[in-house]
Amino acid sequence: MWINCYLLRSNIVSVLNYRKPYGHKGLSDQGKVPLMSKIVVIGANHAGTAASNTILDLYKGNELTIIDQNSNISFLGCGMALWIGKQISGSDGLFYQTKEGFESKGAQVFMETRVDSIDYDAKKVHAIRKDGSEIEESYDKLILATGSLPIIPPFEGRDLENIQQVKLFQDAQAVIDKLKDPSIRKVTVLGAGYIGVELAEAFERNGREVDLIDMAPTCLTGNFDREFSDLMADELERGGVKLHFGEAVLRFEGKNGKVSRVVTDKGGYDADMVVICTGFKPNTELFANQGFEMLKNGALVVDHHQKTSKDDVYAIGDCSATFFNAKDGEESYIALATNAVRSGIVAGHNVCGTALESIGVQGSSGINIYDLKMVSTGLTEEHAKAAGFDAKVSDFTAAQKALFMETDNPEVKIRIVYDATTRKVLGAQMASTYDMTAGIHMYSLAIQEGITIDRLALLDVFFLPHFNQPYNFYTMAAYSAVLNG
Repeated sequence: MWINCYLLRSNIVSVLNYRKPYGHKGLSDQGKVPLMSKIVVIGANHAGTAASNTILDLYKGNELTIIDQNSNISFLGCGMALWIGKQISGSDGLFYQTKEGFESKGAQVFMETRVDSIDYDAKKVHAIRKDGSEIEESYDKLILATGSLPIIPPFEGRDLENIQQVKLFQDAQAVIDKLKDPSIRKVTVLGAGYIGVELAEAFERNGREVDLIDMAPTCLTGNFDREFSDLMADELERGGVKLHFGEAVLRFEGKNGKVSRVVTDKGGYDADMVVICTGFKPNTELFANQGFEMLKNGALVVDHHQKTSKDDVYAIGDCSATFFNAKDGEESYIALATNAVRSGIVAGHNVCGTALESIGVQGSSGINIYDLKMVSTGLTEEHAKAAGFDAKVSDFTAAQKALFMETDNPEVKIRIVYDATTRKVLGAQMASTYDMTAGIHMYSLAIQEGITIDRLALLDVFFLPHFNQPYNFYTMAAYSAVLNG
């Protein structure tokens, strides 16, 4: 999935190198200044891989060094739940780049190497290899792609065996190995965001009894309004997952050194394994107190070229902030692989002398649990109101295809969030058992370009009964807002 995503973006950017785009932003003849530089990239997952591929594929002659403390590159964490849930046979397809692949393009690669310090004045990176030997790499341009770390609350009993986190390939492999033990029958997942919900389904598919716990009143509250997140809660319950929302975990209890029970403020649940999915934070401790401008959570602030507040230092992916178009370009932290890839491409061009600007993000995302597919972009109604917008919503539900079609024709539920004052689209949510997910991209573009809901109402959308209705839900949701004022 991400392989195609990356190749598509790389091809688009390659074309842009040879064609001057419209407007003042992006690549331009004036902005293309070939530079032969020594570039160091710290971190080689999605953002670092995208930056490195851009540099190696499109700017021959630069000297590139990649440093990563992990033993593998480009792990697609989105496939963990599919692997655990036996929806794919193994992990082989969850990588799209290797150390050898980078080296074949001319990069110098240090794996299992930890960066110990950086001298930004002397432009030198100091690192320690697995065998304890030290290396020093000078640079002309430095790209920080250190990613994010799981947030692990300091619960009592946290050190008991079979309490797992899920971030790296090694984490997923450890869970897979432990599930070979038939005595692990009951799994408790803490956190009902995307990852927690996906893993709850995965463990149930794996034949385990699953409890899902979250302090929030329902699941997926960061991406969907209650009317949609409750649909997902119902789907989880139909699948056999036991839901415990509005509960705060107090401690873990164990027997013989292994976790055996999760205690909350409202009860207790037997557990042979606990998986903690309570969020992520930027992995930027190395950069603290070094003069960088940061968000409150430690994310490195960057400009539209991915440049930090330090000269010749760029930051990409989950360790950096991004510009959230749904909030008028506000600097925000939105950790998504899609954002990481785009930021890596932008930085890769800029460190090599081509002025390419990012255009911000909408935080578009999606999830598929059992038969239910849900996608969102921008702000929910709740979040829009909290941000100070005069937010209103327009809801619409209709069958996907023409009603006379004698094939499966599921309903699609859609919500558009918009500002009642400016009429601009702020967000959208869609849900169905039908794969309507590509439709969310239209609303993402509308947010990016500041389109009003009134402009969407009469948008030219084709009709063919195999696919949709003449009065389709895309435009009818917007048209309803026009009628209702």
